[in-house]
Amino acid sequence: MSFQVYNSFSKTKETFEPLSEGIVRMYNCGPTVYSRVHIGNWRAFLFADLLRRWLEHEGYEVQQVMNITDVGHLTDEVADEGEDKIEAQARREGVDPGKISETYTGQFLADAEILGCKPAMVYPRASDHIPQMIEMIEGLEENGYAYRTGENVYFDVTSFDGYGSLSGNRIEDLEAGARIEVNEEKRHPADFALWKSDEHHLMKWETVYGPNGFPGWHIECSAMARAHLGDQIDIHTGGEDNVFPHHECEIAQSEAFTGQRFARYWMHTKFLQWEGGKMSKSLGNVWNLDDVLERGYESRALRFSLLRGHYRQPLNFTWDILAESARALEGLDDLVNRLSRRTEGEDAGVERVEAAATAFREAMNDDLNVPKALASLFTLRGEALDGGVSGAGAAAALDLLREADAVLGVIEVDAPGGGEEEDAEIDALVLARNAARDSKDWAEADRVRDELNARGVVVEDTADGGTSWFRK
Repeated sequence: MSFQVYNSFSKTKETFEPLSEGIVRMYNCGPTVYSRVHIGNWRAFLFADLLRRWLEHEGYEVQQVMNITDVGHLTDEVADEGEDKIEAQARREGVDPGKISETYTGQFLADAEILGCKPAMVYPRASDHIPQMIEMIEGLEENGYAYRTGENVYFDVTSFDGYGSLSGNRIEDLEAGARIEVNEEKRHPADFALWKSDEHHLMKWETVYGPNGFPGWHIECSAMARAHLGDQIDIHTGGEDNVFPHHECEIAQSEAFTGQRFARYWMHTKFLQWEGGKMSKSLGNVWNLDDVLERGYESRALRFSLLRGHYRQPLNFTWDILAESARALEGLDDLVNRLSRRTEGEDAGVERVEAAATAFREAMNDDLNVPKALASLFTLRGEALDGGVSGAGAAAALDLLREADAVLGVIEVDAPGGGEEEDAEIDALVLARNAARDSKDWAEADRVRDELNARGVVVEDTADGGTSWFRK
């Protein structure tokens, strides 16, 4: 089955075909580094990592770019107004804006590593790409797509026929007073800033437009994508809140400048919800990775919790759900342990494993349907618990779990064990327990079992009268 993706632009599921055979150029909207990235943000970033991992599973070379927005993201994203988010945070903390962006960029990259994200090819920073932005802005102005008002430059949305194709917003419906406030400088209320001037802005550059300028949020991504991936890319991702205005504006300015289609496929994640409602700092329900770790959960439990649902559906998050995710991973760990002890047994369950592998791959090829992919693994676990998978079947099942882990990044298939010496000690304790049971010395049998439990070892008596053990 070929890889099918839902294209937010066409509103249909399409067969994925890259521009260049075997290579995928992918741009992911990254964080605005004015604060610690919270778990709601991580849903979109982990989705980008999942998408990359699956593309690599399918044999593609993925050229992944995830930007760092360190200037120009204003508090009112639609109206291009308000304070720069990084400068606002710098004012609250009483430090230089550069200190804010450096601190939270470093924290983001550290969290990404802890959560198992593969490093992107590059994490370009907006502040490092001012010349590329000016090149595009001047080109748009020369070709009649942009106009200058004083030291500000705006994109004329009426000049681009395709404006609104991604979001479904029609220019005639974007009237002043509805979603966009009146700005007398603009020819149309929906026109958006490419370059702004403000002598009070701390992060500013001297250009052909004056000495006090800084970029609009939207032009940043267009310039960085073009700088690192070229005029055309295969996939562009982001959260559903990026569709309008951010991605709509990216399409307009990129395609107006190059005359070519900007991105072939647009993929957007739905919001992460808290107890079925909105996550908001004002509501006090925004959590970060440290909040998860301080409650005693592994980072992979959070990763599992944020990947377990389909990316195009809203996903609920609570501490109880995180606990359920941790238990689900314990179940997969248990499956790994059981299978590892059964690879030398009689061959059984090979066909079941093959069916599970097919179901897993078909689910992932169907627009990254993680819920169905996980269901195939847990179905396999149920069959293994019944003793129906051993020998070659157990070996094949472990291979499937390794394959799944390469994509999902949550299953510890080859976690280090205790070594041959410790395994021999456990074997000896198991034999001692069995001998005590045979002689009906229940107290000694219980004592040995408690010692095994303390070592994290689970002992099971099999139907044929034998005994097996595995680590928790």
